[in-house]
Amino acid sequence: MGKIIDLSHHQVPSAINYDKLAKEVDLVIIRTQYGSNLIDRHYKTHHKEFQKRGVPTAAYAWLRGVSVNDMEVEATDFYNRTKEFSPTFWFADVEEKSMSDMRKGTSAFLKKLRSLGAKKVGIYVGHHLYKSFNLNLAEADAVWIPRYGANPSYPCDLHQYTDTGRLNGYNGNLDINKIISNKDLSYFTDGGGAKTKTIDQLADEVIAGKHDSGAKRKQSLGSQYDAVQKRVNEKLMGAKPKPESKPKPSGGGKHGKLKIVGVSNAAIVMNSPDRNKAKNLGTVKLGATLPLNGSVRGKNSDTGYWEVEYKGRLGYITGKFGKQV
Repeated sequence: MGKIIDLSHHQVPSAINYDKLAKEVDLVIIRTQYGSNLIDRHYKTHHKEFQKRGVPTAAYAWLRGVSVNDMEVEATDFYNRTKEFSPTFWFADVEEKSMSDMRKGTSAFLKKLRSLGAKKVGIYVGHHLYKSFNLNLAEADAVWIPRYGANPSYPCDLHQYTDTGRLNGYNGNLDINKIISNKDLSYFTDGGGAKTKTIDQLADEVIAGKHDSGAKRKQSLGSQYDAVQKRVNEKLMGAKPKPESKPKPSGGGKHGKLKIVGVSNAAIVMNSPDRNKAKNLGTVKLGATLPLNGSVRGKNSDTGYWEVEYKGRLGYITGKFGKQV
């Protein structure tokens, strides 16, 4: 596997040998703007040059909105300026306190992006700001954290581990990133929601030594650590796997309640049973319950979807994140 790099206009196209650098990387995340008023001078060139060499590109925007309305304007500008390149992921870069409630502002930015048509949205948040900003990470499809010289102290999917990386094709410093969660590279490059690995697959990887041990294993597996470790112990003791929670075929009508399980903080409620194309209606916290109508097969989920009543309308929750009670 190659590398994941992120670029802005600080990496000038004239200094890049795109033929060589394209062979070094699997994904390039490119800045579109620094707030609404500063447009990256070279983002279009970066997207075009890497895409024509077969390298997928994602996009990010540094947030500088001073109000919810301002954040929505920034999201609209970001989308309109970047949509022609169909980025595989849209990241909100949260590195400064531009308004008093960054949690509220960032949520507004992400929701506006999704309403405009962005399929997969993520959050990049400074390691030193993680706690104070208290962002609603459940609203994001991926979390990206920078920390140099050490692993992040918080669960995330992408780790920006250096800003002084060197790769063939560019004679200067580069930000280089790696995936440290159970998500595959294709999750970030296909633009449509590649499946994450099952608990059983992750347990097999742990037994094969792919996730190290102790604190490093916890970091690698993130919120799924407990479930994976339990399955590792079962496998080592010869126990048969327990079936994952999958919705039974719906018979219509009411079926009790659904309890939210298997998530770090909250599960996303969608407006249709297709996590790649659905819009998010909101989130439900871990352990909370909702009226359950039944289940449907849907699309792009190997555990189907639960159909629930959410704020006076029908909503859908990915099968593995719910348990009938």
